[in-house]
Amino acid sequence: MCGRYTITVSLEELMLRYWINETNVPYHRPKYNVAPGQMILAIVNDGERNRLGELKWGLVPSWADDPKIGSKMLNARSETVSDKPAFKTLIRRKRCIVPADGFYEWQKAGGVKQPMRIVHRDRSLFSMAGLYDTWLSPDGSKLSTCTILTTTPNSLMAPIHDRMPVILSPENELIWLDRSLQDPQRFTPLFRPYPAENLEAYPVAPGVGNVKLDEPACIEPISV
Repeated sequence: MCGRYTITVSLEELMLRYWINETNVPYHRPKYNVAPGQMILAIVNDGERNRLGELKWGLVPSWADDPKIGSKMLNARSETVSDKPAFKTLIRRKRCIVPADGFYEWQKAGGVKQPMRIVHRDRSLFSMAGLYDTWLSPDGSKLSTCTILTTTPNSLMAPIHDRMPVILSPENELIWLDRSLQDPQRFTPLFRPYPAENLEAYPVAPGVGNVKLDEPACIEPISV
């Protein structure tokens, strides 16, 4: 699964990376420990250009009776995304990118869970594939939410966890956001595990397990 990640770059860097001219996001500060249930930055395409906005992490399908279902839908398995009721319509028309510069996973070692941060070798931004939807409450207010897709682990991730986020290459970002593409089979090749040689993993302090801890110390490497 993918349950924590980091996005420590500035809003200006994000906009430049994803070719975004303007955004309604009023303010963005570096985040060292993004957690489920929070409002997170995401990119969608409106058919003409990329747009940067905020979505709540934890998908609430438009047909849901209770928004609490979002806490159980943080991730979507890419292998079954075109079959599950919550995702099969979204894969056709409501795809998004969740930008990150690292994600956390906990590696079991002798009864201890060691948090690891996984990053691009060059520490650059990368794109996690996501799906989004909008839920309308009985009082008429809207709740826009998302989920992050996962896939099988590459050779770097396999000793750490049995899942990893679907990370899109720059050329596949264009395909994923292209609203004219609606055949789910078109996206299957995008769900392959990201090349292990492009990533690096290192241990971080256990404090990252506390969702209230969001500071630069979260991403500092430690010796184990």
